[in-house]
Amino acid sequence: MPAAGLDFFSQDKIMSQDEIVQLVQNFARLGVTKVRLTGGEPLLRRDLATIIYRIRQIPEITDISATTNGTALKYQAKDLKEAGLDRLNISLDTFDPEVYKKMTRGGNIKHVLQGIAAAERENFKIIKINTVVVRGENDQEIMDFINYTKDHKINVRFIEYMPIGQEISDWQQEYVPLTHIFDECHRAGLKYSPLTLPGNGPADNYQIAGYQGSFGLIHPISERFCKSCDRIRITADGYVKACLYWNEELNIRPMINDFTAFKHVVQTALDNKPLNHQMAMKNPQQIISPAPTWRHMSQIGG
Repeated sequence: MPAAGLDFFSQDKIMSQDEIVQLVQNFARLGVTKVRLTGGEPLLRRDLATIIYRIRQIPEITDISATTNGTALKYQAKDLKEAGLDRLNISLDTFDPEVYKKMTRGGNIKHVLQGIAAAERENFKIIKINTVVVRGENDQEIMDFINYTKDHKINVRFIEYMPIGQEISDWQQEYVPLTHIFDECHRAGLKYSPLTLPGNGPADNYQIAGYQGSFGLIHPISERFCKSCDRIRITADGYVKACLYWNEELNIRPMINDFTAFKHVVQTALDNKPLNHQMAMKNPQQIISPAPTWRHMSQIGG
C-alpha cells in the first residue's frame, strides 16, 4: 500500500455475498473448478466463512483457497476450515517486527505469527507463505525463511518484486532475482531437490533434505509464465481482469444475473488478454499497451 494510504471503496461499490456466489456459479458453468478468495484483505469481510460455505455447495467447485495477510487469522482459522476452505496463502515478507511494521504501514507481526499457528492447528490441505523479496528490506532474511521450513510443514514461496504502482527506476533498485535463493542455500551447504505440490500454480518447488516444509520460486519477471496462465480475476467491485498487470478490465457486475451476457463479457476479456505483461520488458516493441493497471497491489490481492 502506498505510504499515503488509499481511499476505501464505499460499501455499495463492493459486491454482495449473493453476487459473489452467483458469479462463482456462473464460472462453474463455464468450466471453472478452483476458486481463490483474495483482496484487498478477505478476512475483513464478516461474512467470509458464509461465502466459503455457499461456494462449497457448488458441485463443480473442487478447490477453495484464500490469500490473507493473516492478522485476523487467529480468530477465524477454525471457522474458515469448517466452512470448507481447503488451502491458505499467508503474506509474510519478514520476521523482523520493525521491518514488518514499516513494510505493512504499521502492522503487528505477532498477530500474523499467531494466525499461522492457528492455521497449522486446523490442518488445512496446504499452507503457503508468500514472501516478496525486496533488496535492502528483507533480502537478508532469505535463510530465516528457508530454515522456517525445517520444523513447519509450510511451503514458503519467494516471489519476485513486481513494478506495480511505482516508478520503474525505484523498482530496479529494489528488485532481487530469485537465483539468489539458490546461492544462499549453497553458501549454507543445504541440499535441495525438486518437489511437486498439489495445485497448478506458477511456483517451482523444492525441499531441503530432512525438512518438513518446502520452498517455491515465483518469477513473473525473469521467467514470465504468461503463456501458461489460466487465471481470471474479478475485483472486489466487480471488474474482470484477465491479466494482473494491464489496465484492461471490464465491468461484469451488471451481468451477474444474466448468464448469456456474463459469458460474453468473460469471453471478451479472454479475447483481449495480451500475450504478455510489460513488467520490466527489455524490448519496448513488444509492449502492447502503454497503460498498466491503475490499481495498487493491495487493491488487487495476491
